[in-house]
Amino acid sequence: MAVTVNLRAQVREHLGRLYPNVDLDVLTTEVLSAAGIAPANWDAPVPPAPKRYGADEAVLITYGDSLLDGERHPLAVLTEFVQRHVDDAISTVHVLPFYPSSSDGGFAVVDYRQVDPSLGAWDDIAGLIGRGGLMADLILNHGSAQSEWFAAFLADEAPYRDYYRTSDPGADLAMVTRPRTHSLLHAVDTASGTRYVWCTFSYDQVDFDFENPEVLVEFCSIVDHYVRHGITRLRLDAVAYVWKREGTTSIHLAETHELVKLLHTLLAVREPRALLITETNVPHDQNVSYFGKGDEAHVVYNFSLVPLVLHTMLAGDSAALTRWGRALGALPQGSTYLNFLASHDGLGLRPAEGLLSPGEIDAIVDAGLAVGGQFSSYADGAIERPYELNASLADLLAGPALELADRFIASHAIMVAFAGIPAVYIHSLLATAGDLAAVKATNTNRAINRPRLQLAGIEADLADAASPRRQIFDQLVGLLQVRRSQPAFDPDAGQEFLDLGSEVFAVRRTPAEGQAVTAITNVTNRRVTVDATARGVKGAGRSTEVDLLSGSTLCGDVVLAPWQTVWLVEAE
Repeated sequence: MAVTVNLRAQVREHLGRLYPNVDLDVLTTEVLSAAGIAPANWDAPVPPAPKRYGADEAVLITYGDSLLDGERHPLAVLTEFVQRHVDDAISTVHVLPFYPSSSDGGFAVVDYRQVDPSLGAWDDIAGLIGRGGLMADLILNHGSAQSEWFAAFLADEAPYRDYYRTSDPGADLAMVTRPRTHSLLHAVDTASGTRYVWCTFSYDQVDFDFENPEVLVEFCSIVDHYVRHGITRLRLDAVAYVWKREGTTSIHLAETHELVKLLHTLLAVREPRALLITETNVPHDQNVSYFGKGDEAHVVYNFSLVPLVLHTMLAGDSAALTRWGRALGALPQGSTYLNFLASHDGLGLRPAEGLLSPGEIDAIVDAGLAVGGQFSSYADGAIERPYELNASLADLLAGPALELADRFIASHAIMVAFAGIPAVYIHSLLATAGDLAAVKATNTNRAINRPRLQLAGIEADLADAASPRRQIFDQLVGLLQVRRSQPAFDPDAGQEFLDLGSEVFAVRRTPAEGQAVTAITNVTNRRVTVDATARGVKGAGRSTEVDLLSGSTLCGDVVLAPWQTVWLVEAE
């Protein structure tokens, strides 16, 4: 029989692993209070979590100001667009950092509790809360060097003098793994003298020191603030780097995992519908470690899917993707992936390590460079390795004139059929070209995939049935709409990868109740025939199937046009 642990005891246990030398009773009280949990619930058992997602869960990733319309608040413009065009296809909007920020596309947060007034206000955020809630970023690792907190640190004011991680320049930092190549420590003048702060990502983003329990209490309060505003999906940005220790890699430390477990426990009581989502752009085995034993993240970004799908579509060869899919292990109950192909960041290359050869990774980079993209590296100790490709996914797969739109759609059909929650970036949905001018103007590679579009131009394209943008938009939205109606696409439904040859990618999804769906995508620019017997059709020459995407009835072998996808169910 499982031992039931009450909330106070479980939180105290987490804190004991993080802070063995503090008064745990006092700290436990502070954490529970900051997290907004009523004292009446402190000694109650941690309840089993309800199921938080289903086949209808789908995410739109966007900046608050990806769409502009004159003087109107961008968040209000975004709300109008979502309600008019995609409300029946998505459940959740992930609004990338909407807080006041000083750099890095919003990820250098100046004030965690405010909405950037240039975007709107908390009422505008409330307008975007859909069926699954709103997803927001909880940026734990670092804050802006231009914030009031950091100004107080420089002035040596309590409690902020101990909020940021500092180190001695002579400390052993040689093993530290980071996604940047600049010097880790940055000298700053404070009222108590020169101090050297950790800056994992940039000198405008100063790392917090979670060895100080006051920092933890502060962020528990911030989580409560978000939940009070209706946010039920929390994305832990770059969480792998949160805990640091000289003489180690300072990535994926045991304390980092314990911190995620603590947040999992607190949210189980504070907001049982909440999803805790980890964003760790690292090789697959490290990435999935954030599921823990079902006691850490509810959802993990499926980073390896990105380079594997890119390779599949660019090379016209599904072998690596199928091989990886077949090797995926079972996930803890109540856990799943967030599947995506593009986001505000680049197209991650590091998660392909060990899955693709260096030459195959280089081929992806070369394809990106050919359409005006760039790539960046990360520091693995003293070695620099490819980190991400910065290119528009539409440019890369559909072509600059969208002449290969079918290949672009096919890549998303693969992603949507994978077990997990699908997430589509707004600039993929709108087939937006890379913003090369922004890269030149800002000297920032990631600006290529963060353009701001005028709503009037988007609406004109979407009103034109002959527009390539409209045709891509309709097909991507259609994929999500069909998916919603099929229990087989529930993230927890069974998943079997079929080996039908490297020219196609095939996966069969089987729900606990209801009909199975066999999703097959031609990954080449040639017509391909898929043998009925090979894909396991009973009575191969006689049984009929229906393609959910086209409505066509098929019998026997299936002939797929270049980059065509079918989602097959047995005809009733």
